[in-house]
Amino acid sequence: MVWHGFTQMAAYAGNSPITVERAEGREVIDVDGRRYFDAISSLWVMTLGHHVPELDAAVTDQLGRVAHTTLLGNGNRMVVEFAEALAAVVPVDDAHVLFASDGAVAVEQAAKIAFQYWVNRGQSGHTRFLALGDAYHGDTVGALSLGDGGFGTELFDPLRFPVIRTPGYASPDWADKAVACVEANAEELAAVIIEPLVQGAAGMLVAEPEDLAKLGAACRYHGVLLICDEVATGFGRTGKLFASEWAGSDFRPDLMCLGKGITGGYLPLSATVASGEIFAAFEGADLGEKTLYHGHSYGGNALACAVALRHLQLIHQWDVLANVTVVADRLASLLRDHVVGRPGVGAVRQRGLMVGVELDPPGGATRWGRRVCAEALQRGILLRPLGDVVVLMPPLTTTLEEIGLVVEVLAASIGLVGEQDQR
Repeated sequence: MVWHGFTQMAAYAGNSPITVERAEGREVIDVDGRRYFDAISSLWVMTLGHHVPELDAAVTDQLGRVAHTTLLGNGNRMVVEFAEALAAVVPVDDAHVLFASDGAVAVEQAAKIAFQYWVNRGQSGHTRFLALGDAYHGDTVGALSLGDGGFGTELFDPLRFPVIRTPGYASPDWADKAVACVEANAEELAAVIIEPLVQGAAGMLVAEPEDLAKLGAACRYHGVLLICDEVATGFGRTGKLFASEWAGSDFRPDLMCLGKGITGGYLPLSATVASGEIFAAFEGADLGEKTLYHGHSYGGNALACAVALRHLQLIHQWDVLANVTVVADRLASLLRDHVVGRPGVGAVRQRGLMVGVELDPPGGATRWGRRVCAEALQRGILLRPLGDVVVLMPPLTTTLEEIGLVVEVLAASIGLVGEQDQR
């Protein structure tokens, strides 16, 4: 029996889940042969499509060499090649890469690195983190501490460490308040952590690039480390390879957390990218106290790095970001014409191919998010609710025709659920 994450198993069967047997292109196919357009990119991890021949080949070629070797003290050729390619494109100065297997651990690594950085430099007192309201950084204990609750995490409050928290992107003045907090608490901050441009799990709350730039400048001026959690926004979702790039060339995170789309949805892999300045603070005597005593058995898995490298190459070779821009523009237009302002819709938020449709159910109506997604599933579109926010996160290679069908089904599904509650 599979125990599904973020799922009440007592209600699982009643929610009519699908069981996937295979996938082709941008569709998943269930055990009964029914096809569904994967409009959530398999929880935001798939980018170019399922069963991509070039990515399949990268995995099988590496499998013919070696599947995995430890990075705890030894190297692996494929891991080195991917790290070099990644370091060349991330907006982090003199980048160094520490690998893990999922986004939450990438965040945990960043927090530990930021904390130890100050210890290694002999500067005491930098023990606190500034995080934003509505933030979500993963569900391990450290990541939960940096996040702002939700999803039933209040149960674990006794395990979470305290942070300084300022408003999230739902507040128009979030950046001004964060900057003021940096100015007031610079001497005790280990780092500031943000999800650049989009707070995804909060329902696709969005920020303006100039506000990101403002916070980045304040962190630099006051000597406070900046961690950008790009687990969800990285690898093209917003129309640039990394969402941090929207804030301009001067916006340079000290630490960047990557995951989800890093392998195109093929294998678990994440990374914490540190600047050269951060990395240098950990250099010292062998087995000395400046060592980062942290690592994971499967960190830097060779199979995952092989497909991640090919994926990064294909994003450039196929000019994928150009397609994201075109499809995102059409998506915005379709949402304005068919979803915004219709009964049952409260707000629509979008950055690139990251969309949250906040539903506004009538009084007494329940589970609208789940019900709208269920109606869409019956019409061949796989969506996912975050409460009463329906998430739309199509693959980066989605066509104009496909995005038109997705919005058509979404709008119809909202209408059908509204009609059911009027009967």
